[in-house]
Amino acid sequence: MQFLDLSTPLDGSNKPSRKKPIFPVTEALRNYLKHHGREVRLPVSYRDLLQHITYSVPLKDKNNQDTLWETALYDMRHWDFIRDGLVQMYAILKTEGDLSFTKHLDVARIDYCSFANSNPFRIRIVNKFNDNYDHYYIKQADASRIYGLELEHLLSPNRITFFTHHNTLVEEHIPGIPGDVFIRSFLNDSQTNKIRLSKEFVKFNERCFVRLLGDMRAYNFVVDITPDIEDYQYRIRSIDFDQQSYEGRKNLYIPQFFKENIAFVELCLKYLNKDSIEQYQTEERTMMAFRVASSRFRLMDLLNIMSRDRIASPEKLLQLRTELGEHFKNPAFYKCDSMGQLVKRQLKQTLQKNLALIQKNLSKFED
Repeated sequence: MQFLDLSTPLDGSNKPSRKKPIFPVTEALRNYLKHHGREVRLPVSYRDLLQHITYSVPLKDKNNQDTLWETALYDMRHWDFIRDGLVQMYAILKTEGDLSFTKHLDVARIDYCSFANSNPFRIRIVNKFNDNYDHYYIKQADASRIYGLELEHLLSPNRITFFTHHNTLVEEHIPGIPGDVFIRSFLNDSQTNKIRLSKEFVKFNERCFVRLLGDMRAYNFVVDITPDIEDYQYRIRSIDFDQQSYEGRKNLYIPQFFKENIAFVELCLKYLNKDSIEQYQTEERTMMAFRVASSRFRLMDLLNIMSRDRIASPEKLLQLRTELGEHFKNPAFYKCDSMGQLVKRQLKQTLQKNLALIQKNLSKFED
């Protein structure tokens, strides 16, 4: 895939659907989650948090700006049950359910967002001994989001911790600076290594397209900064997986085409030439091929289930398979009858050369 040039219009026409429906978790997907330890018994459900809200107040940031989150408040009749359950849930996420550490933990705040597709709750857990805090999220269990989380775990350089229980989804907090905040406050900082950041955006761009993760506008990913020997390394991480293989337009799966990301695109075109961009794209596809090879049985199990699931409308499926078929000039895309089959075909299309090289090198080693 070619990285766009500055003549490519970014006019805001690449916009995902305003509201994506919640897709139910099928029995086959539920069995997969149980088999791989993702389905566990949780003490509090999404419904418990939602139906017992007494009232809420808008949450402002440190500059007194609206955050689109509300702090939810609960009647004391329900609070002890909710509080104890949320602390236990944090233990399930962090210590495999070891409750011996929970005596010094408490729930500092419960925030609710009606703006996002999954209408999440954000739970702030505080250590009463030193006031250190952490977050995690409770959401409605949505099949497409679960597929997105699991594909991120298997195909990206990032491991993801999440659990489900019936219609409840619990996710760990993914640390980092939101992409839009990074653009405003850090992108032009003298300490920012713009070449390394550009390289990472190219790799992130490639990862999203290869596994068909959509809607990666700047506020749907974070930039994780790690001090290195003489400078900094960067990792761009998705934090929103609702749009896994849902939209019909091909460009909605390629972060470079969102106007919200134009600052990253301009940075890449300023500091990287064509050969460097192609090198980083190849590096990322190679690493993804290694991940496919190492988790191939689990990945194929997931994709086979996804191939039988309905996580997009027939119109979107038809549009995406047509655009991908035209893009790659490969009629095999036209035979795909589900988004899961499209992801399978997309992985084969984009990674087959890298997988072949890996297999060839392994054969030489075995000889």
